[in-house]
Amino acid sequence: MIPTSTHKPFIPATESPAEFTMKAIITGAVFGVLFGAATVYLSLKAGLSVSASIPIAVLAISLGRRFLNTTILENNIIQTTGSAGESIASGVVFTMPGFLFLTNGTGAEFFNYWTILTLSILGGLVGTLMMIPLRRSLIVQEHGTLPYPEGTACASVLIAGEKGGDFAKTAYQGLGVALLYALLQKVLHVVAEVPVWATRQTNRYFPSAQVAGEITPEYLGVGYIIGFRISAVLVGGGILAWLGLIPLLASVVPGDTIALQLQKLGYLTNLQTSGGPGGWNPQTHTFSDTAAAIYRAYIRQIGAGAVTAGGFMTLIKTIPTIVSSFRQSFSRSSLNAIETEGQLSQSSQTARTEQDLSVRIVVIGSAVLVGLMVLLPQIPGDSVVTKLLIAILVIVFGFFFVTVASRIVGLIGSSSSPVSGMTIATIMGTALVFIGFGLTGKAYEPAVLVVGSMICVAAANAGATSQDLKTGYLIGATPRYQQIALFIGVIVSSLVVGATVKILDTPTPDLVAQGITHAIGSDKFPAPQGTLMATLIKGLLSFNLDWQFVLVGAFIAFVFELVGVSALAFAVGLYLPLSTTLPIFIGGLVKAIADASAKRKGIVEEDADLGKGNLFATGLVAGGALAGVAVALLSVNESVYNGLLALTVEPTLAGALGEGGYQLLGALAFAGLATLLWRVATKR
Repeated sequence: MIPTSTHKPFIPATESPAEFTMKAIITGAVFGVLFGAATVYLSLKAGLSVSASIPIAVLAISLGRRFLNTTILENNIIQTTGSAGESIASGVVFTMPGFLFLTNGTGAEFFNYWTILTLSILGGLVGTLMMIPLRRSLIVQEHGTLPYPEGTACASVLIAGEKGGDFAKTAYQGLGVALLYALLQKVLHVVAEVPVWATRQTNRYFPSAQVAGEITPEYLGVGYIIGFRISAVLVGGGILAWLGLIPLLASVVPGDTIALQLQKLGYLTNLQTSGGPGGWNPQTHTFSDTAAAIYRAYIRQIGAGAVTAGGFMTLIKTIPTIVSSFRQSFSRSSLNAIETEGQLSQSSQTARTEQDLSVRIVVIGSAVLVGLMVLLPQIPGDSVVTKLLIAILVIVFGFFFVTVASRIVGLIGSSSSPVSGMTIATIMGTALVFIGFGLTGKAYEPAVLVVGSMICVAAANAGATSQDLKTGYLIGATPRYQQIALFIGVIVSSLVVGATVKILDTPTPDLVAQGITHAIGSDKFPAPQGTLMATLIKGLLSFNLDWQFVLVGAFIAFVFELVGVSALAFAVGLYLPLSTTLPIFIGGLVKAIADASAKRKGIVEEDADLGKGNLFATGLVAGGALAGVAVALLSVNESVYNGLLALTVEPTLAGALGEGGYQLLGALAFAGLATLLWRVATKR
């Protein structure tokens, strides 16, 4: 049996304020549509997404207080419903454009609205369904070990908004500071976005070493929330990659060999064409940024292998918890099934804050999804057996990676979750199964991508679902209402995400004049992840993949697990750019310094999650995310985007200070932001 939690939610289980209301669902659905569309654009353009839960929570509080008169539980339903849009969009955009890049266009016929809609809904439902029986094991039982930083931050925002007064002031001060910082960074470009220190490729002792930081307020806030230990393990993986493996490979691997590897992965058309990651120059046979080229050519594959191995080891360690969770779920559903009308219902016996949807819904829903995958024409397959194999793989990989994705976001948050790494692992596993059944060649490439696409959507949605359920657990929401809201959010968001993808894929007149029939894949919308997924599938089914890099990553993860370090956290750091993990580590370092100062003074906070440091960090995360989404929304309109470009002062500052001086100014601004966070955290 799972032990009873001692956690006391903000709204006790004995109270039942308004929660699952029509105004909350409709408002959340609208936010899901808006944030989903913005994520499609941003992901196609730059290959990244912005977490939506916290921005939607902030908007829900503001709208609720002024116009809707909503309760904290209704605001939670709004952000729960709306957050599905961002997760669905990122899962779709990271994989489904790959249909356009398969061998000889074999997958182009599947890149249509109805296929995208079908895969989005099915993948999203898998992600939500699989989290129903896992909620008690991952959210409740491991409340003290899995911080779920964005879910915790979102709960703090909702509670701060509900309490108001001085309590809310700290969170909103962080929000205001982050918005001001983001204005200076993302619009005016007074603050550099990614300061970089790097050695040259010609350096005799340490070639192409690189230290960079995406110095945003949201990364600083996330680092503070997750703490020093986890952030240190994360940055350790990045240090190994960018100050260890990359300089080593830069010393021994010729530029032409790196370029050939990039060509093999689809980043370069051929060795006679300039461009690609790192800026290949065919005349000099060199890269302008060798570190970036090696990262794309080798490190990402090593990182994917490490994440896969770390995921399997995580699953093995989690099996007892999962089994106990399922046992209890089935026990409750069995009792519920034999109750008569005269007996008390299960919901009457269970506290409101512990009422999940029945596990029977998971079983029945999974069976229905399998049936739909076999019957629907949008799912590729030359026979019922092939489609059934696809369906079984989706359910099996779905359960595994939903569990892994939930634990990853529990450690580092949704924004830094390596969903693409999990998708790569899925594609590798699916391709191996297909090869085992003799299903090789280009005809089966779309089928493998279908499995990868649905698992990518499922993993992204599971991460967002986990954060939402953590938020609900902290504030005292009803889990089954959240789970129903997530189903609604998945379906509504999928309707718009597919349409947005197809609209953006429509070529402009100048692209048509160049003979380009799809805007996605062009310089306008390069869709880097989709290109990589297609390349991997082609390499696997044609027996042309570099397994040595994948296995190196797997054994690195195994070694770190042996010495007692979280292999999965380290693998995530290895896979992600150091520019992502370094500012997160700085946030964790600020947390460690603040905690040491409090300990020295003998100060003990009753509720650390609602301390001044955490509340200010919450505001930083919310403000940074809001600004990122706002810029993405504004950038959809080309004239507005050009107007934003006209506001930048980067050329003036870089000309006056030099490029190094301009980047140093950015680093100093981030140091000032970290100092401000420390001062707030230690102020009593």
